[in-house]
Order: sequence, then C-alpha cells, then structure tokens
Amino acid sequence: MSTTSTILENAKSWLSDFFDPEVRKEIEDLLENDPDELKDRFYKTLEFGTGGMRGIMGTGTNRINKYTLGKSTQGLSAYLKKTYGPKDLKVVIAYDCRHNSQTLARTVAEVFSANGIHVYLFSELRTTPELSFAVRHLGCQAGVVLTASHNPPEYNGYKVYWTDGGQIVPPQDREIIREINSLDYRDIRFEAREELIEKIDTEVDEAFINASVKHGSFDAPGKEDLSIVFTPLHGTSITAIPEVLKRAGYPKVTVIEAQATPNGDFPTVKSPNPEEPEALEMALSKGAEIDADIVIGTDPDSDRLGIAVRNTDGVLELLNGNQAMVLMTRFLLDRQREKGFKGDEFIATTIVSTPMMQAMAAAYGVECKTSLTGFKWIAKMIRDFPDQHFIGGGEESFGYMVGDFVRDKDAVTSTLLACEIAARAKAEGSSFYNELMQCYVDFGCYRERLVSLVRRGMDGAEEISRMMREFREHPPTSLDGSPIIRIDDYQESASRDTREGTTHPIELPKSNVLIYTTEDGTRLAARPSGTEPKIKFYVSVSGEISNPGEYPGAKEQLESKMDRVLEELNLNG
Repeated sequence: MSTTSTILENAKSWLSDFFDPEVRKEIEDLLENDPDELKDRFYKTLEFGTGGMRGIMGTGTNRINKYTLGKSTQGLSAYLKKTYGPKDLKVVIAYDCRHNSQTLARTVAEVFSANGIHVYLFSELRTTPELSFAVRHLGCQAGVVLTASHNPPEYNGYKVYWTDGGQIVPPQDREIIREINSLDYRDIRFEAREELIEKIDTEVDEAFINASVKHGSFDAPGKEDLSIVFTPLHGTSITAIPEVLKRAGYPKVTVIEAQATPNGDFPTVKSPNPEEPEALEMALSKGAEIDADIVIGTDPDSDRLGIAVRNTDGVLELLNGNQAMVLMTRFLLDRQREKGFKGDEFIATTIVSTPMMQAMAAAYGVECKTSLTGFKWIAKMIRDFPDQHFIGGGEESFGYMVGDFVRDKDAVTSTLLACEIAARAKAEGSSFYNELMQCYVDFGCYRERLVSLVRRGMDGAEEISRMMREFREHPPTSLDGSPIIRIDDYQESASRDTREGTTHPIELPKSNVLIYTTEDGTRLAARPSGTEPKIKFYVSVSGEISNPGEYPGAKEQLESKMDRVLEELNLNG
C-alpha cells in the first residue's frame, strides 16, 4: 500500500496540463478539503482481478475514468502489437447500461484506433455473452466490455477478452499489466482515427441469437404451456432474451415492464444482483399473480441469472447458483447420454462451488474439471483441452455456460436452457424443483452458504489481508466437531493431509484461497474478492436422503450445521 507521501505525490501528478481542467480542479479541492477521500482515490492503482478491472467511477488512480481506462487500453494495444504484429489487428467493444459506459467505450475505441487497431464498436448496449461470442465471430484478437456486472450504480469496469473469446488469463494478464505499468499517463494516445472505428449491431445480433437458440434448445415438449416471468433488472438482457425465447417457441413470456428499460441507476432495486432475493421481488410478485411456472432475472451485463420455481408447496422459491448449476448440468448430461457418450466429455466447475458436481460426474462416468474462481478459467480449460468435448459448467455465483460457443458465463442461453428443463419436466408430470430433489437423492444432499464481509478502502484491504494471514498461521483444527483432514492453500500451491502429515502440490495457478475439509465432508473456503472490497467465506455441508420427502428435514439439519460452523468462527457477518 502507498505511504502518505506517495499518495500525495500521485495525486499532485494529476495537476499537470495533460489532464482535463475539471480533473485538476477536483484534485485541488480534495487536496485542500478531503484528505481521506484523496487517500482512497490514490492509495493504489486498479488492477485486473478475477473479473477484470472494476471500481468506483471518478478521478484518481483507484477509480474508473478515461485516464485509467486509457492507460490500460494503451498497454493492451502495445501488447497486441508485440504478440500479433502491428498490422491487421482487430478488437471488438461492447458496453452495458451503466452511467458513462457509452462514453468510456468510445474513449477506449479512440485509444485503440489511435494505435492503428481496427475497432468494432457496438452501436448500443449489448450483453457480455454477445461480446464474448463476437470476438471469434469477427475474427478479433481481443475484446473489451465496459461493465461492472452486478455492482452498485457508482461502479464501472473493463473486462478484456482474448482471441478465443475467454477473459485473459496467465500469462497474458501479467504481461498486459507489465505493459500498462510501464506507461505514464502522458503515453496515452487519445487522438482517434475515425476510419478505424466501425459501428456494428444487427448482423452480430442475429448470429448470436441464432447460436443461442441452437445451443440452448433441446426440443422440449410443452413450451406453449410454460408460463415465464422475466426481468432484465434494467440491464442489457432485454436486447436478447425475449427474442431468444420467442424464436425457441415460448409464447407465454411476461416481461416486468418497470424493469425493462436499461437504467444505470437501477431505480427499482437496492442491488441489480439476481443473487439477492430482493432484486427479484417484483418479478416474484408478478409470478405469483399470474401463476407462473418459472421466474428469471439477470444482472446488468447478462452473465448471471437468478431462477425461481415452484417448490413442493406450490410457492415460488429462489434457487441458489449451485442448485441451478447442478440441475442444468444433469439435464445436459442426460441429453448427451441419449446421443451416446464418446468418452471425451467433461463438465466444469470452480473450487468454491458445490462438490455435487464431482459426485454427479462420477455417476455419469465423465470428467469434472475444477478451476479457480472465475469463468476465465473454465474458458481456458476449453482452450487447453481441444480434443475434449465441453458439455457445460458453472459456478456458485449464479453463472452458467452451455457448450463453448460463448466463452464466459451466459445468462442468455442459460435462461433458455432453464426454460427447456422446466417445460420438459412439466410436460412429463414433474417440475423443475422435483428434478432438483431427485439430484439430492441420486448424488447427495448438499447445502452451501456464502458469507461476504465488506471491508472498504485502504484500511479494509489491510484488514482482509490480516484475516487471511490469521487463517494461514492459526488454522482451525475442526469444524462443528469434525476434525479437519485437509488444508488446501492455493497461494502456496500446497494440499496438506493433516492425518498423514503429507503435502501434495496443487496443479492450478496460485490464488489467495484457503479451503479446509473435515472428516465428515464439511468444507470451508476463504477468499478475498478479486473485484470488490470483500472477503468471502463459502461453507458446504452434505448428507444423504433416500427420497425427496426427506429433504425438508435434511435441509433443516444441514442449515443448523452451517450456523454452528459460522458461529464458532465468528463469521456471521
């Protein structure tokens, strides 16, 4: 972390004539009147995390603005030229509904063009999965989307995609960061070459929508009888999901009109995050009113989706990301089994997601590859294993990817897939929820919980570091009375068996994650967020049930067990 003198030096460097007059005025005001705010804006420089570069918009090195994004784009431009040569370079840029997204996207396009790179710039806001798709569809070397996903309105972000349509991973990310860090802000080329900036829209839209329908449709019966409520939560999915559902044959789609218009203020919700039950209140109310079978909401850039379906009591219940992931994966595995397994198939998940994915893979006789948190790692699997067939995969944070035509979590195609599951189940006298209950019978009754502790600013970042250090130096020896038998430290790339005293290497990139596993299968993971001022704790517990009727009792026992684990570690928030 920067010292006070370095913070002041960084801030005063923004008083030069290179920066816009309003920027210089703002810095002067902060220097004179608000040293704490000045510290927060300049104590560090935004870097790429698990989801790219994301932060609060405003002036400063620790903010999203034309200069921090311009410097990143200048560094990326230099890296692209070193990697592919200076000629015939192409990038594609999309942006979401957030304040300043369109302006910032234009700035990024101008910097690329000033560096002699041809830019495809979407004429209006588009979903993140369409951007991922467009990279390969247009034959680009890279792509950028301006989005802060589900963060609050004051945030924005910058996600970089590589030639395969997946987000950047090592070694590209570190090499790009080195290029960026080697630059001064004065090195940014802002002088646009307009002839290199090409607006795109309908042609790519059509290609993406057709591909989504192709990969997300499985000839489900009963589509005309499925009642769907959909909300884009003021985000980009309004540009794709209604049309995808229409073309796939779903006539009964009710869109929440009050949340249908893109709006960076997200005026009807506290947070545009489908992981939060409050975000889907309006859609759930409409679903109850019209007796809908399924309710779906997506985040602003349409890579995450929340799903609510009717439980055994007939009440709409919001599923968590793990539940949606396992049922989607089982459905895809069943469809693949109908065609016949060839022995090269795999599914994918992440180290903090439900262990049911591994149990399911074993039952079907397919491989389950497990990655670090973030869909960029799942996309990398597809690139690293071109001779294997990727069926689908997801993570606990409400993201899923169907096949490999998009190389990031894709709420557009996943929405269609969820409807296919619901329609088929209803037509066969079952339901989405009943099919999930059968997963618990067949593969184990797993329950998970996420606790996120927010720690903002420079002091918060130091506190998160202290917490992770404390867990490493003084790890718990048991959870809810069950001895810890394995400690996986992804930062040290080491898995330690506490019973035998042996240590084995972890064959994944280093990451600041700790996972404790107990004798009874309870698991606790600790991980600082890569894109938000949070430290996250993931708890997983499991049991067995022999029929769906046993689920309510098992659920109550497992929830109580998680309560005890969090209480003994003082992690109840």
